[in-house]
Amino acid sequence: MSFLSRLTRSLLLLALLFLLLMTVLRIVTFTWFVSGSWDVRSYLPVFWLGFRYDARVVGILILLLLLIGSIPIMNPFKTGRGKWVWLFLAKTFAFLLVVFYTFDFFHYRYLAQRLNASALAFLEDATISATMVWQTYPVIKVLVAMVITIFLFFWLINRIYKFAADKSYNTPKTNRVISCTVLFLVCGLAIFGRAGQYPLRWSDAFNLGSDFRANLALNPFQSFLSSLSFRTTTFDREAVKKYYPYMASYLGVDHPDLNTLNYTRRVEASARGGKTRPNVIIVICESFSAYKSSMWGNPLNTTPFFNSLSKEGLFFDHCFTPHFGTARGVWATVTGIPDVEKVKTASRNPAMVDQHTIINDFKDYGKFYFLGGSTSWANIRGVLTNNIRDLNLYEEGSYDVPRIDVWGISDKNLFLQANKVLSKQQKPFIAVIQTSDNHRPYTISAEDVNEFRSQTLPEDTLHRYGFQSNEELNAFRYTDFGYQKFIEAAKTSAYFKNTIFVFVGDHGIQGDAGTMFPRAWTDQSLSSYHVPLLFYSPALIPPERVHELASQVDILPTVAGLANISYTNTTLGRDLLQSSRNDTSDMVLSSTAFVMNHSTFDIGVLRGDYYYERQTTGKKEQLLWANFNRPEPAQKPDSALLSTYRELTSAFFETARYMLLNNKKKNN
Repeated sequence: MSFLSRLTRSLLLLALLFLLLMTVLRIVTFTWFVSGSWDVRSYLPVFWLGFRYDARVVGILILLLLLIGSIPIMNPFKTGRGKWVWLFLAKTFAFLLVVFYTFDFFHYRYLAQRLNASALAFLEDATISATMVWQTYPVIKVLVAMVITIFLFFWLINRIYKFAADKSYNTPKTNRVISCTVLFLVCGLAIFGRAGQYPLRWSDAFNLGSDFRANLALNPFQSFLSSLSFRTTTFDREAVKKYYPYMASYLGVDHPDLNTLNYTRRVEASARGGKTRPNVIIVICESFSAYKSSMWGNPLNTTPFFNSLSKEGLFFDHCFTPHFGTARGVWATVTGIPDVEKVKTASRNPAMVDQHTIINDFKDYGKFYFLGGSTSWANIRGVLTNNIRDLNLYEEGSYDVPRIDVWGISDKNLFLQANKVLSKQQKPFIAVIQTSDNHRPYTISAEDVNEFRSQTLPEDTLHRYGFQSNEELNAFRYTDFGYQKFIEAAKTSAYFKNTIFVFVGDHGIQGDAGTMFPRAWTDQSLSSYHVPLLFYSPALIPPERVHELASQVDILPTVAGLANISYTNTTLGRDLLQSSRNDTSDMVLSSTAFVMNHSTFDIGVLRGDYYYERQTTGKKEQLLWANFNRPEPAQKPDSALLSTYRELTSAFFETARYMLLNNKKKNN
């Protein structure tokens, strides 16, 4: 006799199998990605929360099988049809578990984020994404391992069924009813997630104190399915109107109008830029993470040449991108609007492709965009050609040098090819050069191997200073090699003395910034957004290191000011050389950098000494010290300051949502 029926016995064994495996996979994730010193006890709440997320997913499967199996004609131990459905559903879940966790592991290794719905954007560039994966990872070995694991799962499921089907157990009907009822209630509790009024939420993971702990607690089912609901961005007109007076004052709107929500500012050329019409070259630098570079004293000295440039130019050491991701970084630079689309990038949204850009105010300038690969990725070609008039676009197929990997030609050759084109120009030009070598598969061009000379460092040294592998370290160093070759070539060209070079990271990289920066860089992933911003022109711009905050959206207004160009500004960017000279004690005028974590949908701002962050899917908020130029005071910020930052964050977020759909270019 047994208290458990064959159905409940089989389901409990299935639940145990899946929960055990998911826990083991979480331990593997922890040991693989954890960095620095850690205390096992401090991670117990993380693993407990992770177990509850796992129990929710498994509970859904077990409840489904229980309900189906409770129907007499669908009982897997009484009818062939029931057995087929039981085995099919159990094996389908096992298949999905292997697939989701495999993709999740490499997604986290690539972006330091659990698998979420934003990964669907990769399907829109399936060929490029697949090629990058093929060139980066041992795909065949991974597929073989997946197939073996799936078949092992199927074998275990068959064994569980055969074990549970043993007819030697005689379970009374009353016991069968009780066991099924108890299992039903346990599944319900597991799915709800807690014994309380409100269910366990995805956003609860981000109450654990750091992004790593939050990501460790989540599983790919929870993070992916929860984020599916955040797929499109609209705007709340009433919220936009609420914050309009503040934003109009911050931006310096010429003729504020609450009814029309006018954000237009006409900025006339001034004597500051001189009488010349300088050329402009904006270099969008792939994954140029500040804490990994030499400019903030990383002992590995990865970017010595760029460090020397920063001492000869106007260098902003407090620059932040609004988000992580190259497509979003290009968008913010070209349009001046943070891409607050929650899943798709704004560049992929047909309703947002039509955008005004200050680049068009460089009248009578030649306009160029250089990319070593294809601009079909993320619909960047559509954004550029649709909005920049008379654009000369150079991409894969435009160059007379071979591609080295999925991202096209090497950055060094991209710079040299761009220099060849720009050296022939007879009128002023504004050009964008977008690099990509500092990116998996971390290819070093064979023609540069001897001159560049890779380094090999111990693993503990790499991890201590922000790198995961020697391949990543050398790719980062190779970018500096490319910058050096570019500037050396440009100096031999006639355009050099009358050109403003702008270098900015498209985004940073999440990682352990150690003691080089405040804890928010590591725990709240500020390292994902902190990048160098350099305006370099020895003949036109005196050297200075500036500590005021800057954002990617500020680049074009600042460049236009430096180049003495009259322009119309309709978005969130400001001329840094005007705004940074204001009284920064004035909370209206002081510079602000807005950021959004597209993995968690948290939003925040940096202003003054602090970084504020809040959830859009929950109520958690925090105000953290973020000034790396001076120590944190003992006195903590009061509730009034917290409230100010909360409103400030909402103002930028709601305004950006509105601007994405209301910044259409003029046809004239």
